[in-house]
Amino acid sequence: MATCRCLLLLAPFKPTIIPPKPTSKITCSSITTQSQSAKQHLLTLISDQHRGLKTQNDPVKRSSIIQAIDAMADLGKETVTTEDSLSATWRLLWTTEKEQLFIIEKAPLFGTQAGDVLQVIDVEKRTLNNVITFPPDGVFFVRSSIEVASSQRVNFRFTSAVLRGKSWEIPLPPFGQGWFESVYIDEDIRVVKDIRGDYLVVDKAPYAWKE
Repeated sequence: MATCRCLLLLAPFKPTIIPPKPTSKITCSSITTQSQSAKQHLLTLISDQHRGLKTQNDPVKRSSIIQAIDAMADLGKETVTTEDSLSATWRLLWTTEKEQLFIIEKAPLFGTQAGDVLQVIDVEKRTLNNVITFPPDGVFFVRSSIEVASSQRVNFRFTSAVLRGKSWEIPLPPFGQGWFESVYIDEDIRVVKDIRGDYLVVDKAPYAWKE
């Protein structure tokens, strides 16, 4: 009986190497670039808004600014903004707070002009002063105590208020409490949302306000 012997020749095995897919790499420099771009966009939007006076009658502009603020909040969502960096004299650039805007707008009716509008915060001493200046000698300020509630939220309680001129002072009763969240902070600016749904953009004043 004849037999047939078959030889199976195997070619050398060459594994197929699939190159890894490129992934986007997030670096400190890319985050910084995004922050600077978003920050500049926000500052450009508010630059001609007279601290928010013009925005009151421009819902389209208001919406654009709030979108820019939300973008800043997204960039700052993993950061802690209630530590020492919060302690400073902060100067108002833009707000939706009607009471502040009313005083700024109506000050000329009382023969004066509103100067710098400030938030003076000391985390260590747990104090907050909301200040509206009326150069050269007038000032209205509200004292508050504060308590850090989370990585970005601060609770406050008003303790007293003072209307002061060059040689006179009128004490006013305290009125209210609430919280604010600094959703973004850097060495130049701070972006804030509060309990009433208002927004605030401030920069660091070139001076430290004192009572």
